[in-house]
Amino acid sequence: MSHKRILITGVSRGLGRALTDKFIQLGHTVIGCARDKTAIARLKKQYGLPHRFEAVDVADDAQVERWAKAVLAEAGPPDLLLNNAALMNNPAPLWQVPRAEFDALIDVNIKGVANVIRHFVPAMVAKKHGVICNFSSGWGRSTDAQVAPYCATKWAMEGLSQALAQELPRGMAAIPLSPGIINTEMLQSCFGGDAAAYPTAEQWAEDAAPWLLKLGPKDNGRSLTVGD
Repeated sequence: MSHKRILITGVSRGLGRALTDKFIQLGHTVIGCARDKTAIARLKKQYGLPHRFEAVDVADDAQVERWAKAVLAEAGPPDLLLNNAALMNNPAPLWQVPRAEFDALIDVNIKGVANVIRHFVPAMVAKKHGVICNFSSGWGRSTDAQVAPYCATKWAMEGLSQALAQELPRGMAAIPLSPGIINTEMLQSCFGGDAAAYPTAEQWAEDAAPWLLKLGPKDNGRSLTVGD
């Protein structure tokens, strides 16, 4: 596999952190962000240049704009953009989910993805090159009780990504991507102890990272699950 520049949001934990470690192990350059300044400091200490990590709240368009300008000036556009950052609501009937909690999911899971696309994708379009994966979920294609806000945001990723796919030039791809079911803190909040039956983020990344690197224009607009 040729060397790639890979941009990942939400690198502080879970799938984002596991993918960061695996992509770097495979010899690729990772550019990542997360809100957790302590976690970002650890990543900077562990991985020096050419890897770049910044504390950025993707829900804040101004922060994303500043980050994108710096990254694009120093490293150029990514070959693979993974919009991974997301929040999960505390399981509850929709009418019991506090307004602030619902708003936070919309801000990160939908607006955050749009912010990253707004500020990074034009440089990718200019080169007619690159793959954009917006992380969806099994709950972006089906539903369950007590996770209505999360379902709403992941169903949005399906529509947003497929519409974006129709707007990109030939040579690019936008993909709504379900990672599958992985034992992360997010899953534990919903499944409790049953989450242990599923692979850890690190186990998942062993196969997911090489699989992601093979995505290309042939996959534009396809609703995929890792491993398909």
